[in-house]
Amino acid sequence: MKKRDHQKLIHEGQYVAKVNIELIDTDDGWSPYLSLDDALKLDDVRDALRRGDVKTATQLADVFILTPVAV
Repeated sequence: MKKRDHQKLIHEGQYVAKVNIELIDTDDGWSPYLSLDDALKLDDVRDALRRGDVKTATQLADVFILTPVAV
């Protein structure tokens, strides 16, 4: 079993969060997968962004605001 760092992007509304997680590689067919803690962390960040609670989201991830560009 090997663990490797990975960054997951979550897009909700005008926000994008970059969440640091660990992927677990094994020899079985379900690899790679997340730990339960990392899966819950992703859910918490997504829920916070949906509620507009940027303060909570920034405690768990790097949060960015998307700005539309007029063409």
